[in-house]
Amino acid sequence: MSALVTGDAVVLGVQPAKLPSRALALVIDLVVVWGLFLVVMVGLALTTASLDPAAGRALGIAAFLLIPVGAPIAVETLTKGRSPGKLACGLRVVRDDGGPVRFRHALVRGAMGAVEITLTMGVVAAIASLVSARGRRIGDVFAGTLVVRERVPGARVSEVPAPPSWLVGRFSQVDLSGVSDELWLAVRQCLTRLGQLDSAVARSMAAGLADELVARTGAAVPEGASPEAFLAAVVQERQARDARRAFGSGAGSGVGAGSAAGVVADPAGAWGVPGDGRGGAAHGWVLEPLPPVESGPLQAPERSGVRGTGAGGGPGGAGTRSTGFVPPA
Repeated sequence: MSALVTGDAVVLGVQPAKLPSRALALVIDLVVVWGLFLVVMVGLALTTASLDPAAGRALGIAAFLLIPVGAPIAVETLTKGRSPGKLACGLRVVRDDGGPVRFRHALVRGAMGAVEITLTMGVVAAIASLVSARGRRIGDVFAGTLVVRERVPGARVSEVPAPPSWLVGRFSQVDLSGVSDELWLAVRQCLTRLGQLDSAVARSMAAGLADELVARTGAAVPEGASPEAFLAAVVQERQARDARRAFGSGAGSGVGAGSAAGVVADPAGAWGVPGDGRGGAAHGWVLEPLPPVESGPLQAPERSGVRGTGAGGGPGGAGTRSTGFVPPA
């Protein structure tokens, strides 16, 4: 994944499109554009056969500028970065800060595309995309744009177990902007695969990721918390912030924020403080004991205008309400 940082120092979790998917989208776009161009040229040849050859060449140049060059620019501007090929492949052109592209971005991309794609048969664009860490061609570099993937295969999405309740909201004031997307991905993969790894390997991997996360955020691992629980708590906080940015300030807040942000509770109660290895079937930690609940007589709350008038039962008893009604003598 690529670490895109907005002007508000918000790290955007986007996945840049690689060369194979971009090449497939380009082939679809070229088939559509050049098919339309061929139809227009055949129509011009049939309708302008009696014109001067110079006029015919001028019409051909105008058709080339309007269709193979101008049509992609217009489509990307009107669809906010989605051409027919990109729409079919689940791709989209966005700005470097993650925002939608405008006409000037599409114009620069289209003008450079006529050179690096049309005139060089796509060789220059392919080399530039292979060299770039984010798969950008020269037109993307000059326009300040990036092609990203909009659709992530559902099979790759795994649920992260929720942290223990005493860690929920503990890192709400921690600055997470220094954590790279690569580290977030590594932490998420570690948490979702804990049950598939050996206990010692999982604990060692989680401890290493926790140390790196502490170095990036400055937040220490709370006393009594396992590295796995610390990682889950920080991931939950990050996903809760993403939910609040996407759906408003009320989303992703409170104890139930984990479920709304993609973190699910662990029904087996795997999280907790490190123990003797008997708790948490695959991870080696035990549950925290719940605090004792003191039992005692229930006290009825006082209500406005309701009070007892005596210690006994009946009209003067403690349980009699004063209603203001006086029986006739």
